[in-house]
Amino acid sequence: MQNIVGIDIGGSHITLAQVDPEKREIISSTYVREHVDAFENKEIIFSAWVSAIHKVAHDLVKEDLLIGIAMPGPFDYENGISLMQQGKFIDIYQVNIKEELAKRLSVSQEQIHFVNDAAAFMEGEVFGGCAQGFNKIFGVTLGTGLGTTFFNGEFATDEDLWDSPFRDSICEDYLATRWFVNRYKELTGEEISGTKDLLDKPAEIQTQIFDEYADSFSEFIVKYVDHYKPEVLVIGGNIAKAYPYFEQRFIQNVTKNNINLQVKISAIFEDAAILGAASYALKKLI
Repeated sequence: MQNIVGIDIGGSHITLAQVDPEKREIISSTYVREHVDAFENKEIIFSAWVSAIHKVAHDLVKEDLLIGIAMPGPFDYENGISLMQQGKFIDIYQVNIKEELAKRLSVSQEQIHFVNDAAAFMEGEVFGGCAQGFNKIFGVTLGTGLGTTFFNGEFATDEDLWDSPFRDSICEDYLATRWFVNRYKELTGEEISGTKDLLDKPAEIQTQIFDEYADSFSEFIVKYVDHYKPEVLVIGGNIAKAYPYFEQRFIQNVTKNNINLQVKISAIFEDAAILGAASYALKKLI
């Protein structure tokens, strides 16, 4: 069996595990999640990453090890070079991460593969999640940001629609968690941190806000999804957990626009990027 580690790197964490390619699932006993401050210097960031990888891969044969890493952009995924110039990971801008990790882990650079985090989510859903068996899939992750991805039957790509024009602003302003926070404050003068808090509020305000969100989300899907002609829409991210609260109105809206689309909600959520990074590395091996 191939020795594979799937890794999801975010601005505040590294989450990783060994993956069983035959069962298409994470080996849960190997799961590690550690806090990593993306604003720290290069040495601290690399030391934390390498330490976490050693914990997960300590019992694997280094020569046969395959590592798939889901990373946010901008990033040169083929060569493993960070292109993030502001905010997070500023100290590793233009650093060849593939080279650094290979050296520190004593493996070959050919054993390490990078994939965009949104694309990794979709690769994971296709490999071992809710999208197995489909050939054309449009995916969105709804959370602190908006991720968009398309699977064409072979590979998933990051569609990068978060800042596309939408109403008087951009898509992410209407579809990410901050919209719920801002809208609730506009209507009540009170603060919530996201959809989870909204579920504890009176039914009337819940319904109003979820209906408005369903209208925005369906408008976004109608506007952009026709280009892709997918068989299925896959939704992930924290807001997807509240989908039952805006499902009916969303489906009504897209149906009115003659879009007949199956909708699948991620069953593996945070694990999708780990599975996806691993399955992407496997594809690159073949």
